[in-house]
Order: sequence, then C-alpha cells, then structure tokens
Amino acid sequence: MGTFHQHKHELHGITVVVETGDDVYVGRCDDIDDRAVILLDADAYGGGDGDHSREEWVQRAARFGVWPKLSRVELPRAEVTSVERLGEVEAS
Repeated sequence: MGTFHQHKHELHGITVVVETGDDVYVGRCDDIDDRAVILLDADAYGGGDGDHSREEWVQRAARFGVWPKLSRVELPRAEVTSVERLGEVEAS
C-alpha cells in the first residue's frame, strides 16, 4: 500500500517500472499527471547495459531492487508507453 498525499497519483510512494520506447526506468513514483511521470531514486536500462537484456534487467530489479543512480527523473508523459508496479513483475 502506498503513502497517501493529497494531489498525488495513487502510485505515489510505490516502486514502478516505466517504459519509454527503448528505455526502461525503475524508481519510486513521486507523481504522475498529464505532463510527466516523476520518479525518485531510480535507475535506467538503456539497451546497452552489458550482459543483460531488457527483460532480464527488469526481472533482476524485481528480485533485488535497483541501486539508485538518478535522484529524480521527469519523463514526458507523451514518451511513456507503460507504468506498472515493480511488485507485479514476475521475477524468474
């Protein structure tokens, strides 16, 4: 269950996976509105991250979490293709 703040999205405080074209971000959702998805304490997969595919990277994040490399990320809503709770990703 997330934290409840007025005027924040229902996913506020929940760790989410956000996809934007070729990139995937995992971080704590601060807010989602018509303009942007804002993540705190996030990490990103940009397609060239060593030995792991995009799917493997997300599954690993679901099992172990991520080491936050980005303190705040603001992703334009028009570029976001999906937002889902990290806890709903099947960690195989």
